[in-house]
Amino acid sequence: MTELLHAAVSPPNLLATGLLVFVVLYWLTVIVGVLDFKTLDLHLDADHDVHHAHAGVEWLNSALAFFNLGRVPLMVFLGFVALPLWVGSILLNYYTHNASFVLGLLFFAPLLLGSLFVSKVLTTPFVKLFATLEKDQAGSVNPVGKVGTLTLPATREQLGQAAVNADGASLLLNVRSASSDLRKGDTALVIDYDEPRRCYLIEPYDAR
Repeated sequence: MTELLHAAVSPPNLLATGLLVFVVLYWLTVIVGVLDFKTLDLHLDADHDVHHAHAGVEWLNSALAFFNLGRVPLMVFLGFVALPLWVGSILLNYYTHNASFVLGLLFFAPLLLGSLFVSKVLTTPFVKLFATLEKDQAGSVNPVGKVGTLTLPATREQLGQAAVNADGASLLLNVRSASSDLRKGDTALVIDYDEPRRCYLIEPYDAR
């Protein structure tokens, strides 16, 4: 145990250890009721007046959606990233006998990429779970027929996310487009609930 603690605070493992400690401390505050588990959910804003900025955000949103970020809460996602990243960092630096912070930084990038793919696999079962919780949260509030704003892009095949106000309740729904592709920031109408895929169907909406 002493050797593990020493390795955890050694220079090449400091970044991975710092991320893991941050995640653990966050969940401790959630457990004791100081914070809600969605307190640090990720919300990106796009500048729709600048084409290149908009394209860059669209690319980022697609990448985040691929790794299930936005379909599960940010801190749930980070938890599944931090643990394999930390374990991988400890093992890699141990077996390469690395004590250099700079070399640890070079190792960090591929370890982080690998951890993202691991987290995608581990969080995939939770996508449906949070979609179900989302539906239960709505309760008697039915978002069908309500208008919302896309916070993550949605296509016929790719799940996105939309913020909808329904009867005074603010809902964040997993959505799929029933027709044309929708981008982040687009306005959409919720038209139905897709039971097999556990998401809401939406279509573009123009208030004019």
